[in-house]
Amino acid sequence: MKSIHDPRYIEFIEQLIIERGSRKITQEQLASFLGRPQSYVAKVENLDRRVDVVETRDWLIALGTVPAEFMTRISWWSSIVSPTIE
Repeated sequence: MKSIHDPRYIEFIEQLIIERGSRKITQEQLASFLGRPQSYVAKVENLDRRVDVVETRDWLIALGTVPAEFMTRISWWSSIVSPTIE
């Protein structure tokens, strides 16, 4: 399975979309703030492009969202459900 189709990543992107919508910010407005074309935001939200941690922080700051607070909304973020390396 490609990581972009991982259910955890899909949930993460869904939460980004919800956050943008709750702030009443358009894809165009977000893209402009990020210095990117609107198609960049659309590709991320449509799961055609993956975002990394640095891009995620920039995205959240553009939305006026505290990154650490946002991540508490991601169900799997703080749970340890897989084996750890010993």
